[in-house]
Amino acid sequence: MGVPQNASCGARQKGREGQEGHACFLGGYGFACVRRMQEVRAVTGADRSTRHEQREMVTLVTARVRDAALRKPYVVDAGTDLATLCRELAARALTDALVRDGKRLGIFTATQLVRAILRDEPPQALAVRDFTSFTPWSVAVDDDLYDAMMLMLRHRIHRVLVCDGDEVVGILSQFDLMSFLASHSHLIAAEISRARSPGELAEAAAGVEPLIRALHADGVRSEIIAELVGRLNRQIFRRLWQMLAPLPLQENSCLIVMGSEGRSEQIIRTDQDNALILRDGFRFDGLERVTQAFTDTLISFGYPPCPGGIMLSRPLWCQSVQDFGDSIRDWVHGSDPEGPMHLAIFLDAAAVAGDEGLLAALRDRLRRVLTGGDSFYARFALAIRQFDGGAEGGWWRRLPGLRGPEAAEIDLKKLGIFPLVHGTRALALEHGITLPGTQARLAALAGAGRIDAGLARDVADALHCMMGLKLDSNLAQIARGQAPDNSIRPSELGRLERQALRDSLNIVREYKQWLGQHYRLDLL
Repeated sequence: MGVPQNASCGARQKGREGQEGHACFLGGYGFACVRRMQEVRAVTGADRSTRHEQREMVTLVTARVRDAALRKPYVVDAGTDLATLCRELAARALTDALVRDGKRLGIFTATQLVRAILRDEPPQALAVRDFTSFTPWSVAVDDDLYDAMMLMLRHRIHRVLVCDGDEVVGILSQFDLMSFLASHSHLIAAEISRARSPGELAEAAAGVEPLIRALHADGVRSEIIAELVGRLNRQIFRRLWQMLAPLPLQENSCLIVMGSEGRSEQIIRTDQDNALILRDGFRFDGLERVTQAFTDTLISFGYPPCPGGIMLSRPLWCQSVQDFGDSIRDWVHGSDPEGPMHLAIFLDAAAVAGDEGLLAALRDRLRRVLTGGDSFYARFALAIRQFDGGAEGGWWRRLPGLRGPEAAEIDLKKLGIFPLVHGTRALALEHGITLPGTQARLAALAGAGRIDAGLARDVADALHCMMGLKLDSNLAQIARGQAPDNSIRPSELGRLERQALRDSLNIVREYKQWLGQHYRLDLL
């Protein structure tokens, strides 16, 4: 694809004005952004370690155009009629196209479509070449992203072509640029919604881990990263389900995520916990093929399979409302040692796609199953003690344990995160709180007077501290080419981090003591 005639690649050598003569989307914010960036640019030449509130401005100052996720252009022949082109753009969720007219290459946008509508001729009789600008603005892949934004602001345009040498390699829009300014999250969300195949969706999913690294490097708190990543993951799961599941299956089921994914407390991908609830009486030929394809595709995206098989491709996690309800009853009252683990995971369920009423029906069934079962809550909460030294047996022992004193490693999930999460989960179950997130559960419990507000705050702070330490460790493991796990080496922590870990583990101990008194665990 050659460079369009009369258009030079590079923000410092511009094409002709007037490609799009309407007000710039960036508006007042854009000019304020520029003024702020000019101030930041003046002080960032020698010292890149600016304050956190300057993070986004500095990112844009130092980034190149190639750092933004560039959209591949959609190219049409200049003789294409407008009706055909508009149908193609709508099908691809696009608002622009590159137009090939012999050796010339131009751009057609929704702005030109307004001019076409005013013509007396029907769209089928109008060729796109008559409404195309063949002198579009362009930048080079190695130009500053800041300069690309300045070009858009100065000439009141919405998009520019991006060239690598003599080839047009993409289109950079204002939306892309502002998404980059927002730490890429909105851009990833847009790529997810635009994806038309699992391959395109995989490209969007691949942007999540770099986003995590960027936000972490910028000092964003772990709980905020977890919430953002959780939303993006659910969008990925929803879009993939829409691609793989026929409409009747989508309308008669509810796709859910569970465990840390359901609580939005998983940052680095460690496994996939999901399930499918089917409407009673609904049957679908080829269900196993669809659910297996969903699991396999997520694995190809980098979401590891659940070691315990808690995935909708397994029969236990793909059932009707009635059958699922029967399983829940067995988890509560049966003798299966797996029951408490399965129930704990299900309690963190959050709907991703389909009929959320199916999940609500299962929660209602659970409430009825637990009626008059006060002793169950204590047995369920007892799991918080099963990581204590000398504990024997139980489903919790399958989680990774200590690696031995010679390795100087501790399992942060086992010793710290799990007791906080599960203790709060038990309290939420006891008091009928269906919110899936640990912090939200603590706030609801404190608001209802079920737990001291100060203790709830300390527990939330300790959880977030350990989530941050785990994220630090996971990113370091990935950088060394290792699979991320739950272990950390206290000897590798800084003095303040070691103190924060010590304080957090003290809060864990105090919380377990409080829960022990609340449930009278010493009597069990």
